[in-house]
Amino acid sequence: MQRIWNLSTLFFVLRFLLAAIFIYASIDKILHPADFAAIVKDYKVLPDSLINLTAIILPWLELVLGVLLVLGRWQEGTLLLVNLLLVVFWATLVFNYFRGVDVGCGCFSTQTTESSNMVWYMVRDGFFVLVGGTTAILYLRTPNRVV
Repeated sequence: MQRIWNLSTLFFVLRFLLAAIFIYASIDKILHPADFAAIVKDYKVLPDSLINLTAIILPWLELVLGVLLVLGRWQEGTLLLVNLLLVVFWATLVFNYFRGVDVGCGCFSTQTTESSNMVWYMVRDGFFVLVGGTTAILYLRTPNRVV
């Protein structure tokens, strides 16, 4: 019996999962930069002078990284940046949770609610960190990879 799931197949599936996450996460933020800027400000981790710049650049970076994952281009650098962003996003949620700051995640939508479920966001984004890390490890272990 032939193995259907090998490391290359798993890497391919996880790469496309990450791509979907990043592309989907970028869309609403690109369409509503002012709303996203308000969410970035609510996190209270950036100086006011960097909030608008972050709200404009970050969604486009997410989109570009997602597209690069789909295309399989510059995988080493793309996976490095994706994992760096995932860890920063997750750490920022954890940091605010322990500070007692309830933020509307803004991960996939710029629509905020009065109260958010920070524990759910931390668990979900922690899962994304695991997917990203696993994808990077599989990339390094996949033979005949294209850099």
